[in-house]
Amino acid sequence: MLKIDIKKCTGCKICEKVCPFGAIVIVDKIAQMQDNCTLCGACVNTCPEVALSIERRKVSEKELMLFSGIFIWGEYEEKDEGLIPKKVVKELLSQGRKLADRLDQALAVVVLGDGRLTGLETLIANGADRVIRCKHKLLGRYTADSFTNVISAVISKEKPSIFLFGATPNGRELAPRVAARLHLGLTADCTGLDINEKGEMVQTRPAFGGNIMASIVSPYTRPQMATVRPNVFSFGELDNSRKGEIQDFYVVLSPASIRTKVVAIEKLRDEREVSIEDADIIVSAGRGCKKKENLKLIRELAEELGGVMAGSRSIVELDWIPHTRQVGQSGLTVGPQLYIAVGISGAIQHLVGMSSAKTIIAINKDPDAPIFKVADLGIVGDAIEILPVLIKELKKSQSPCSNS
Repeated sequence: MLKIDIKKCTGCKICEKVCPFGAIVIVDKIAQMQDNCTLCGACVNTCPEVALSIERRKVSEKELMLFSGIFIWGEYEEKDEGLIPKKVVKELLSQGRKLADRLDQALAVVVLGDGRLTGLETLIANGADRVIRCKHKLLGRYTADSFTNVISAVISKEKPSIFLFGATPNGRELAPRVAARLHLGLTADCTGLDINEKGEMVQTRPAFGGNIMASIVSPYTRPQMATVRPNVFSFGELDNSRKGEIQDFYVVLSPASIRTKVVAIEKLRDEREVSIEDADIIVSAGRGCKKKENLKLIRELAEELGGVMAGSRSIVELDWIPHTRQVGQSGLTVGPQLYIAVGISGAIQHLVGMSSAKTIIAINKDPDAPIFKVADLGIVGDAIEILPVLIKELKKSQSPCSNS
């Protein structure tokens, strides 16, 4: 229940302005809760006098049964002066569709933005039963406060059984804020999702430095929440004949509830440079490349194949490549059509980040290297001797390299 400390309350009306449901009003300079309060926590988070608090009790099994539906945060990104869904949203829709079918529940996508939101019909074609559109001028760019307030309000009103976020930089910030606001469980950086015999979501993620895979359930709170690494799940088939519903969710936001604002965006990466998360072909280097100067062979091979260069954590720590090019548990998860691991032993922490690749080729002088256990093709030998030969043969080839 919402508790109001009348000794601290000054009647400033900030809570009244930020409540998405008009469930708190100021009467005689004291905040008063109305019957339609959903305990979303927006007022508690913005009260300057800390006069508001929420006392939550353990939810009974009967109450847990009232929660239904698989919800996904449809993260959008700015592109060509518009807002379009990120790639991870399609991946979550593919897996979310499977979970929804297992539970016989609906699959919904929650999108936040301003008037530039596009591609909502595509979300339905990718598997959603409905799209919940939260549109407001203050949602044009991501801020933790505004997005937390809106997502919390949606959860409080809609009561989904499961809520999934992409483990992007924004998703990794937003999900724990929502979980803390609503006192929910959260499993971060999942690489697998399933449903057990009790109808609970089993969330699988690497633990203890990636040495084991932990399976986690949230039996006492709803929705069950998880962030999922990009490139873990493949896209489902696009079905333009699917029918779905686009619903508008009434959003109440005040600048007073947003403690930060975006003052400038500086793009550190060349727009023409493909991110390793989006690349179809990746040539990845490890400590077996011996020295930084040898990375020119990695780069040259990648260019000949029409791909990009990446690397393992060990060479990032040596400052050979930037962290944005790191593949692995503490880096990025990739899912290219072709992944060539050069001088990489294949520690579990690295395998977590690239095991979704369609075809894996490993080059390593150690025939017992773990990387060969996951490789489709292995070459045993010194990479620095093999790469020049491979590059030479590629250059001799008259046929263009295919990315398919």
